[in-house]
Amino acid sequence: MRTTLTLGLCILTCLAVFAQNSSRPVWKNLGAPQLVMDGDQPINVDIGHAAPAVVDFDGDGKKDLLVGQFGGGKLRIYLNKGSNAEPRFQGFTYLTINGKEATVPFG
Repeated sequence: MRTTLTLGLCILTCLAVFAQNSSRPVWKNLGAPQLVMDGDQPINVDIGHAAPAVVDFDGDGKKDLLVGQFGGGKLRIYLNKGSNAEPRFQGFTYLTINGKEATVPFG
């Protein structure tokens, strides 16, 4: 079941990324892990197994954070309110399709 969920979240994340960004992702060594903040609180998904991706989701030239979450099988979208050099996130929305929250099977 976890494999199905992980694959589903990856597919949902990839669909969102590639729907918003026609260029291929570039993978590189990003260095030591960093705690990512949502305002003044660390980002915390409902039930672990987060699947993050960084992409300019809204087309404003700044890298946004997409987080697929195990709890609910949803994709969180954190829009970058700062810059690419100093990103700042303040709240999130869930990915929606035709006005409804998009989900993948979970459990």
